[in-house]
Amino acid sequence: MKLEDKVAIITGAGRNVGEEIACALVAEGAWVALVDNNQARLDSAVEKASNSGPGKASGFICDVSSSQDVQRMVNDVVKTFGGIHMLVNNVAVTDRGVNVLDLAEEEWDKVMNITLKSLFLCTKYAGRQMVAQNEGGAIVNIGSTSGYHARGNATAYSAAKAAVLHVTKSIALQLGQFNIRVNSVSPNKVGSPVGMDEEPPGRPRKNVLGRGAVPADIANAVVFLLSDKSSFVTGIDLLVDGGATVAMSMD
Repeated sequence: MKLEDKVAIITGAGRNVGEEIACALVAEGAWVALVDNNQARLDSAVEKASNSGPGKASGFICDVSSSQDVQRMVNDVVKTFGGIHMLVNNVAVTDRGVNVLDLAEEEWDKVMNITLKSLFLCTKYAGRQMVAQNEGGAIVNIGSTSGYHARGNATAYSAAKAAVLHVTKSIALQLGQFNIRVNSVSPNKVGSPVGMDEEPPGRPRKNVLGRGAVPADIANAVVFLLSDKSSFVTGIDLLVDGGATVAMSMD
């Protein structure tokens, strides 16, 4: 019950890592607003999260790349739960498999808007609510090892995730005066690939621990960074990659 009666917003909560984070927070007693743009997926995730523990779960449809829609969503969460104490910026899309020479401008914009602009908008409006409450807060942004190294099969996604790491530090610097902590968690090939519902069989992975990551690995790290167990931690990126970045340096 590390997060009892605390209110959290999770974007991209309809599947995979976002859904597992929602379940983990409900298990710790939090009141969780699951945000997604797909109603069927969202309903399924809310049902699963609601059965995960003593907390509460409710779904909110939102286009997180729209300022107007994010403001509406944040207001709806406050009306439903009474405030906001935690935010997990998890949603992302990718341009996997497209060379920069063939990448459409519209695809670049889509990846940036959903993966990076959403982080800005949700942090801005949820952050304003946290400041107004004067109770502090915690924000976790989901990064990726793609933000650390070059990708031969993705351009916009790796750029957006690299930006997530640096924006996290800037926001941590700016919001520390309000006792709002901001950190990021960077996975490597966890669960189903970005934008997919299922993980393809035989998905190649290379890390030090010799197994694939599962969404619970990321959710556990997020719970730690949102809880008082990390009350003196801000502005860092926590790599939860099984040593994948270490393995890359061994080549």
